[in-house]
Amino acid sequence: MRGLAEFTKTTLIGGVLVILPIYVSVLLLLKTLAGVVALISPVTAQLPAGTQLRQLVAALIVLAACFVAGLVVRTAPGMRAKNALETYLLERIPGYTLVRGLAGRVAGRDDTEVFAVALAEIEEALVPAFIVERHEDGRYTVFVPSVPTPAAGAVYILPPERVHLVDVPFTQAVAVISQWGAGSSRLVAAIKRA
Repeated sequence: MRGLAEFTKTTLIGGVLVILPIYVSVLLLLKTLAGVVALISPVTAQLPAGTQLRQLVAALIVLAACFVAGLVVRTAPGMRAKNALETYLLERIPGYTLVRGLAGRVAGRDDTEVFAVALAEIEEALVPAFIVERHEDGRYTVFVPSVPTPAAGAVYILPPERVHLVDVPFTQAVAVISQWGAGSSRLVAAIKRA
């Protein structure tokens, strides 16, 4: 009976940690669309009275703005402006660097060590981990997710000899954690040899 209660509790917490970020993302998107609808109301007032049509136009404007921002960032001056904005403003916001690194990993970009997949030596075991930061003295801050909920876990600061980089995509490591460790043999086989 106690095992069933523990299973129910961890499963419920895991579900909350999956649903809550999705809910917050959708809520932010809807707030953004409502703001854009209000901002472009003089333009959309000329459209037929359908609410869905106005929201569709607002969504298209948001997508167009994202596309234009992507085009601007592909230019050298746009990249310099983006880097300056990140350095002087966005990186000072707590959690921004981690969210950016996580989003890059999910998108398949490996241009940073942030959230790189690793196996960390904790006591006498290897555990799946993600590199959060590399210190000047060579040590690593690693995030060790809990099973089966990769959004929760513990943070360790470890010497480099106890952190083994693994050459697998971020999404594959998350899948191993979400599946109670099934497929972890692929993580062990993919340890990068120094």
